[in-house]
Amino acid sequence: MRAKKSILSLAVSLAMTTGLAVSAQVNAAQEQANQTQAEQEQQNNKNDSFEKIVVTSQKRTQSLNEVPVAVSVLNSDQINSAFANNMEGLQSLVPSVSFRKGTTTRNSALTVRGIGTISFSIAAEPSVATVVDGVVLGRSGQAFADLYDVDRIEVLRGPQGTLFGKNASAGVVNITTKDPSYDTTGSIETSFYQDNEYRFKGVVSGGLSDDLAASLTVFKGKFDGYIDNVYNNEKVNGYDREGARAVFKYEPTDDLTVKFIAEYYNADDDCCADLEGLPSGRNPDSQAVPNSNGIVDGIADIDLDQRKVDHDYESRTIDKHSAFSVQVDKTIGDHTYTSITAQRSWDNTEFREGDFTSIAGDSNQPVFGAPFQLHDIGEQQWDQFSQEFRVTSNLSGPFNYVAGLFYWNMDSQRNFTRDASCQNNAGQLDSAMAFYAQNNLSGAELDAALADLDGYAQGLGVSCNANDIVSATAYMSTEFNNWAAFADGTYELSDDLTMLFGLRYTDDEVSYTHRRVSNDVYGRRGVGVRPATLNTDEQGKAEETNVSGRLGMQYDLGDGQMVYGTYSQGYKGPGFNIYYNFNPDNDGREIAPEESDAFELGYKYASSDFVFNFAVFKTEIEGFQANNFDCSDGTCITRLTNAGDVSTQGAEVDFMWAATDALTLTGGIAYIKAEIDEFNCPPEVAAGSCTDRSGLDVPFSPDLKYSLSADYFIETEHGFNVHVNGSYIYTDEQYSDLPNNVGEFNPAALLPDYGILNASVGLSFKDDAFRVSLIAKNLTDESYATTYSGDNFRYQIPRDAERYFGVSFKARF
Repeated sequence: MRAKKSILSLAVSLAMTTGLAVSAQVNAAQEQANQTQAEQEQQNNKNDSFEKIVVTSQKRTQSLNEVPVAVSVLNSDQINSAFANNMEGLQSLVPSVSFRKGTTTRNSALTVRGIGTISFSIAAEPSVATVVDGVVLGRSGQAFADLYDVDRIEVLRGPQGTLFGKNASAGVVNITTKDPSYDTTGSIETSFYQDNEYRFKGVVSGGLSDDLAASLTVFKGKFDGYIDNVYNNEKVNGYDREGARAVFKYEPTDDLTVKFIAEYYNADDDCCADLEGLPSGRNPDSQAVPNSNGIVDGIADIDLDQRKVDHDYESRTIDKHSAFSVQVDKTIGDHTYTSITAQRSWDNTEFREGDFTSIAGDSNQPVFGAPFQLHDIGEQQWDQFSQEFRVTSNLSGPFNYVAGLFYWNMDSQRNFTRDASCQNNAGQLDSAMAFYAQNNLSGAELDAALADLDGYAQGLGVSCNANDIVSATAYMSTEFNNWAAFADGTYELSDDLTMLFGLRYTDDEVSYTHRRVSNDVYGRRGVGVRPATLNTDEQGKAEETNVSGRLGMQYDLGDGQMVYGTYSQGYKGPGFNIYYNFNPDNDGREIAPEESDAFELGYKYASSDFVFNFAVFKTEIEGFQANNFDCSDGTCITRLTNAGDVSTQGAEVDFMWAATDALTLTGGIAYIKAEIDEFNCPPEVAAGSCTDRSGLDVPFSPDLKYSLSADYFIETEHGFNVHVNGSYIYTDEQYSDLPNNVGEFNPAALLPDYGILNASVGLSFKDDAFRVSLIAKNLTDESYATTYSGDNFRYQIPRDAERYFGVSFKARF
């Protein structure tokens, strides 16, 4: 169990609660005073902005209430109020989005409406596209870096194949960063949290000439961690990150804009160690043993207060990002022509503790009677290039459209080495020694060795125990090529009724190589390490084409109201299951494309003080790419396949309400049922050993999720103003894995529901030129797990699963 919070923490918690109560009393008195005309005009301008929430989710600038798509928007104020520095922290504010936390950024993923791709394969793509300033990222993990210059985040829910292409079969996260200003401005922001965490961000922006503006943002963040490693008495699951982003905006004429963006980002995170939430039995005498009774009567007693590990090998992730893009917008007559050229690189190195104990690999006894060692090092590099050309009509008539061409290429190389205890629980050493003899002996010597393999091994001094560490390295590469032509349009049938339509043609190609080599002199098998007899040297290629469409109607009800209905298709390209222990017989088969058909009805309303969006939907996915269970060789693993057909349906609500001049409420709720319709039995599994799994849940698809945020502004007569923010986020229970082949869920994979209350109180001075904020995360101290990682005991429990406090200072000029 966790130690109780310090007296300081409890005192700060009491101060936060008292501050909220006092703030309400101060506001009640303040509301009796008359606002000046200038103050009233300022508030009116704020309310007017509700009708002018801008999005670019349709590749043109539009008001949110004009877009016939279910889209959630987080603006810069909401992002700043959340005091969250990445998508992992912000995704909870969008009820239809869930997050799968991996041990490294490359293994983490987003799901939208219960649909997403969770895989270790380097030849598979996400179902949720992440777009930054018009550039599609090749991997979701690239988006889990710190967000430090964001203007808004738009989450488009449901298939977006027409405009965003092949990896948007479940939805799109569209991130837009801030443009530089011609007025010289800047800010410095620093924050400090418990457990020695700090963040710093500095921004400067201004005009370099009459037609050139630029901005520079730099940031630095460091955190010791929140997990105690009892092996060496050090903190883990912390981070050390830094980055910079430069933007140049050139506007030589009224009809030409050129924007250059360059950025780099470095991270060295001793993260993310899996915690032992259920008893593993691997080291019962360890101080990190969970306070748990295990699985009792089919229910997992997860120790959600666990904050200790006992690891002799540190899990660590090193990330290096660099990116450059240039966007050119030229208006000629009634059309705007846009070109976006981008190059991005991402280097990711992971060090993984795979035996999850500090006593493994020391015994001269064979596994599994003695603890085994398993340590991983994996390096991967992605290089992507993309080019988009498009033309946009300028809404000068009843027919309006966006049309364009898109090209995208990504090369990836990955080297992965595993060092693990030798495995001889089923006589595997004999096979290795026979193979070694056949490659090193001949004639009578070979015959003698094969006749007495035990004697041959003893003569060479070869054993196969837990302290005999063997190794193999896999060298993998993939290349994706994609080009597409797309068009999306509207036609006004009347002043109130508009037809919606779109089409995209996609040509996809993916290829791979896989070469795994045993590093052991004798080619022995290890725990999770294939022997030399199973070395690989394989390659493969898949090509597919697709046509995706969209059709719908939009009707303007007047008074800021609109209804729409759409049918849209999504497409996710082919792939292969390319990972360390790749098996050519099973994993060399092409994974066919994933295709989706979605029906959606929506209602939108916007006024000066209230925005309301409602949507009901149903999406059917064929060829769902997911990790299916395969127990064909006696050991159950999950293998990326076309697991079958699934569907997701439900209802969603988003709203923003200026309840008073001082109080703004923002919230959303999603009720979603993402279920299996039909699942395919893996080809390697014996006939008749699979059962119908229709109606069972898809992983990371909570039935209910909602959030409510409140911003309270109090103007005082004492030279400062008060800003109070509070948010509550609830997430229903959810499974972290698919059911097995006979339709049974692992009880360990059921993640309990949870609700999180966050709050902050800020004091601003001199028209918000200076602001000091007191921050409270998880005021009720409710712990939760975001991911079940496997082995019937491993979990990811985030930093936000416990109460902690911080303070932030921001200065503007």
